[in-house]
Amino acid sequence: MPAQLQPGAIVVVVGPSGAGKDSVIGFVAQHFAGREDIDFVRRVITRPSDAGGEDHESISGEVFDSRLSAGEFAVAWQAHGLKYGIPKQALDRVRAGRILIANGSRAALGQFRQAFPRVAVVNITASPQVLASRLVARGRESEQDILSRLQRQVPDIFDEPDVTTIDNSGPLDIAGSRFAALVAELHGPGSSSNFPSE
Repeated sequence: MPAQLQPGAIVVVVGPSGAGKDSVIGFVAQHFAGREDIDFVRRVITRPSDAGGEDHESISGEVFDSRLSAGEFAVAWQAHGLKYGIPKQALDRVRAGRILIANGSRAALGQFRQAFPRVAVVNITASPQVLASRLVARGRESEQDILSRLQRQVPDIFDEPDVTTIDNSGPLDIAGSRFAALVAELHGPGSSSNFPSE
């Protein structure tokens, strides 16, 4: 099947705070810069736009609830006192054959799998020591908040068939290159020649 006819997919990036999800997504964005068939989801979050981290659409909790009731999100969830939404337009982009990459949540994977026809999950991990040091360096939370994050119980997803786990404890280019290779594979046989070389 020619590359342009391959079905689209959404790649949901999950993992604990401090694992470096935004950094790995940024690496892949650079790697595939200029590719119209590989795109990134801009999440809607009830967090100030100047709070740091990813580029997102910032809205109030009241507006979020109104948009959720109006059916404007393909997937929506709550975590750490915030509300997150994946705009419904993402479904159209996947149906048009694009590979979308979204920063997601392990607790919301069931919603992603129900909403989208084709889902791949990338679970970014790092050692506990690396997680703690990155969260401290980020400076967004108190020590108690950091401890709470690291102790938070999350669903075990390692054995699920659509999940690829990537350890990002070391240099970013190692984890990023593994992620880029997975994105290339989603286009199927015959399409790898269209991707930039490492």
